[in-house]
Amino acid sequence: MIVSSISRRTLMKGTALLLASTALARQTLAQTAPGGGRLVVAADSEPKNLNPAIVASNGVFFIASKVIEPLAEASFDGKDGLAPRLATSWEGSADGLSVTFKLRDGVTWHDGKPFTSVDVAFSALNIWKPLQNLGRLVFANLEAVDTPDDYTAIFRFSKPTPFQLIRNALPVVTSVVAKHIFDGSDIAANPGNNKLVGTGPFKFAEHRPGEYYRLTRNENYWDKDQPKLDEIVFRVLPDRASAGAALEAGEIQLAAFSAVPLADLDRISKVDGIKVISKGYEALTYQLVVEINHRRKELADLRVRQAIAHAIDKKFVVDTIFLGYAAAATGPVPKNAPEFYTSDVTTYDFNPAAANDILDKAGYAKGADGSRFKLKLRPAPYFNETRQFGDYLRQALAAIGIDAEIINADAAAHQKAVYTDHDFDLAVAPPVFRGDPAISTTILVQSGTPDGVPFSNQGGYANPELDRIIKQASETVDTATRTDLYRKFQQLVVADLPLINVAEWGFITVARDTVLNVANNPRWAISNWGDTVLQS
Repeated sequence: MIVSSISRRTLMKGTALLLASTALARQTLAQTAPGGGRLVVAADSEPKNLNPAIVASNGVFFIASKVIEPLAEASFDGKDGLAPRLATSWEGSADGLSVTFKLRDGVTWHDGKPFTSVDVAFSALNIWKPLQNLGRLVFANLEAVDTPDDYTAIFRFSKPTPFQLIRNALPVVTSVVAKHIFDGSDIAANPGNNKLVGTGPFKFAEHRPGEYYRLTRNENYWDKDQPKLDEIVFRVLPDRASAGAALEAGEIQLAAFSAVPLADLDRISKVDGIKVISKGYEALTYQLVVEINHRRKELADLRVRQAIAHAIDKKFVVDTIFLGYAAAATGPVPKNAPEFYTSDVTTYDFNPAAANDILDKAGYAKGADGSRFKLKLRPAPYFNETRQFGDYLRQALAAIGIDAEIINADAAAHQKAVYTDHDFDLAVAPPVFRGDPAISTTILVQSGTPDGVPFSNQGGYANPELDRIIKQASETVDTATRTDLYRKFQQLVVADLPLINVAEWGFITVARDTVLNVANNPRWAISNWGDTVLQS
C-alpha cells in the first residue's frame, strides 16, 4: 500500500545481503508493542566522519542524529516549523545582534556528565563556525556566546544576523557535542568524531566496517517516555537493488532515502506487510542542477546557456528518470518552500528548434560533422537519477549540435575534479535546499568561494549584482525585506543562468508495516527516532 496523501505526480516532498555477522543476521528480532525490539535499517554508505557538528550532511545525520541532538528539530505543527530539543526556546533581538537560547534542564551526556550552556558555546565557537560546512556560513559573524547560567546561551554577532536564518537553520547546523570530549584536542582528528557521545535517545555501541552500525537504548534520556526501541542496527548495503530483497526477506525492516530503487516501488508496494511512504522529506528537497564552468568561452555566453536550457525537456526528466516522483524546477528555490518561493521568473520551454536558432544567430555554426563544439560532462555519481540524467543531457545537447563527452568517476574523484581542479565544462549535481536560501543554496552561485569547497560555485561565475543581493540578505533583519530580496535572487539567477535548475525531489521510505511512527516530521529520516515503535 502507498501511505501518503501526495500523488506520484506531485511528490516532492540474497548473498549480497549477508554483510553483517551471521549471529547478527540470524538473531531473532524482538517486536513487542508498544516498545522494545531491534530495528534493522538499510544504510548505503559509511561516512568517514560521523560527527554532525562538523559534517552537516544527510549521510551523517542518518545515523548520528539518533545519538547527537540539535537545539531544535523540524516539525509539521510546531511554531515556525520547529520542535524543541536541547533548547526549549529561542528569541532574537530587534537589532539582529543577539539570539538567546533557553536550554533544557536535567540532560546528561551518555557518559553521565551534565549537559550545560558551556557545551553549546564550545560547539558554536569551536566547531560550527570554523569547521562545519554549513555553520561557517550561518555563523560567519558570530563573535561570542555568553553563558550567564547553565541553561542560558546568548549568541552575540558582530553584524546584524537575521533571526529568520538562525531559526530556519537550527535543525541542520546546531548539533551539540560535549566540550569535555573535544576541548584541548585536534577536533578534526578526535576519536569522538566516530565514537559518538551525545545526549540523544540512543547510544553509539559499535561499528563493524562494511557490516553495520549498532545503537542501543539510552536509559537516561531526558524524555522519559523515549526511546521506544531497544536497538537500531544500520546494515551496510551499498547495492541499492538489494534493499528491496532484504525487506521482502525480513532481513531488514526499513529502507529510507529511496534505497529501494524507484523502478521497484510499484511492485514492492503490493507485497503484503510492506508500506511505501512518501512523507518525511519535506525539509530535505534535493535539486537536480546543471553546473556550468564559465571559464569556458562558449559557456560564458548567456545565449549558449539559454540554448542549453531550451534543450532540456523537464517533463521527460520527471516522468522517465524520476518516474513521476519529482517536479520540474523553476529556479533555485523549490516550490515546497513557500516562505521564499516565487514563480515570477523567466521560463525556458522545451524547444530544440529555438535552441538551434539561438546558437546559429550567436555564431556557433555546425561543422561538417554536425557539431558546434565539444564539452566535458561530469554527472555526479551519488544517485541513479544523476547518472541517468547525465546520459539524457548528452543526448539533449547532441540534438542542438553540442558534443558532450561523459566522464564518470567515484564520489571522491568527481568532487576533486569539479570543486578543486575545475576539470569540467558541465556537471550534474544534486544540492539540497534546507529551508532557507542562505543554507547551501546561495553558495551555488555566489562568487569568491575558495577552491575545494564541495557543492559551491566553482564554475567561475561572478555577478556583482547577485553578490550584492546575497550579502544584503545575509545582514537584513526585517523578515519581509529579506524574503523579498530572495525573490529578486531567484529572478536574477534564472535570468542569467549561472546554473540550470531542472527538477526537485524528495525521497521514499519503504518499511515493514510493523514499524510505526514513521515520517512524522519533515526531516524524519535524519531525526532522532525516539518515538519509533516496533509492534508484533
